[in-house]
Amino acid sequence: MTKIRMGIIGCGGMAGSHQNAYSELSDIMEVTATCDIVLDRAQKAAEMVGAQQVVTDYKEMVDNVDAVLISLPHDLHHECGMFFLKAGKHILMEKPMCNTEEECIELIETAEQEKLVLMTAYPVRYWPVVMKMKELVDSKTYGEAFQMSIWTEQLTKYHEGHWALSAKRLGGGQFFSHGCHYVDLLLWFMGKPVKGFHMGTNFGTPWMEKEGTSNAVIEFENGALGYHFGTWGARGTRLGYSFHVHCTEGMLEYSRVDGVGKLYFHSQMNPEKANMDTSSKTEVIMVEDDTTKKTQYETRHFLECIINNTKPLTDGPSSLQGLRAIWRMYEAEEQNKIADLRGLGVEEDWKSV
Repeated sequence: MTKIRMGIIGCGGMAGSHQNAYSELSDIMEVTATCDIVLDRAQKAAEMVGAQQVVTDYKEMVDNVDAVLISLPHDLHHECGMFFLKAGKHILMEKPMCNTEEECIELIETAEQEKLVLMTAYPVRYWPVVMKMKELVDSKTYGEAFQMSIWTEQLTKYHEGHWALSAKRLGGGQFFSHGCHYVDLLLWFMGKPVKGFHMGTNFGTPWMEKEGTSNAVIEFENGALGYHFGTWGARGTRLGYSFHVHCTEGMLEYSRVDGVGKLYFHSQMNPEKANMDTSSKTEVIMVEDDTTKKTQYETRHFLECIINNTKPLTDGPSSLQGLRAIWRMYEAEEQNKIADLRGLGVEEDWKSV
């Protein structure tokens, strides 16, 4: 089988998480070109992945690639994406897809017209442990899911002059830039959203122009709830990355603590008797020792979609649905209202929303 020629555009920290996983994809892919405005970064990335072409202008690599990973500042996603789609190249776009709805729609429509794969890089969706968790929820192995909670606690502090300190370039704050991962997960696990709200603050993260800490709640069509707490201001953590799904027969928990990720099932909880005894039986369902971003799984999915001419799980319209939810919650927050999250456009006609 002819290997897909991949180009990396932007060789900073985000692209680094992809580069580390490429060695597991050598059966279907080869990285042929790297690009960064800082030549030294592009050269180091090329050495790591074995690329022959190193450039500072992405237009120079167009003839040497079949597909590209775009890992640029968010405000550059649209321009770069349009260039490669019009050149007939498939795109794995680092999240978020674009900073505006209009830019997202133009990318989606162009990819459809050109019959190309446009996929958003939401790696958590593709982690084996999260896929297992989704399988258990969908099969109702432990009953109906009525609450999903996601905590992400980290310290993300950019150096002076970094592009992400600009809310305009970032597209918002922590909720838009990082929370988009977890809004995507909530919608994937729990179904159609009905309403929701977001509260954010840059108290504790004064380097952020918009919120560095956010709390978001979403109600779904079946009455279930979703919650996400995220901060870029954590100075210590216990939860780290932790997902809980409460079901009618117990609770699924995925946690990454002390370098190990585990999927648990908690059940047979003692009824509350005003004595603070909340003990329950715990079973370990799955253990992972790889606590990197594990981008090899999403990248393999992207490549297989190209080979098989199939639609990615995190395609343009589904990614747009999550961003629309965030934009609506941002707008409602400014108006001190609850956001109407109906009709975001996946099962409906996404173009008419």
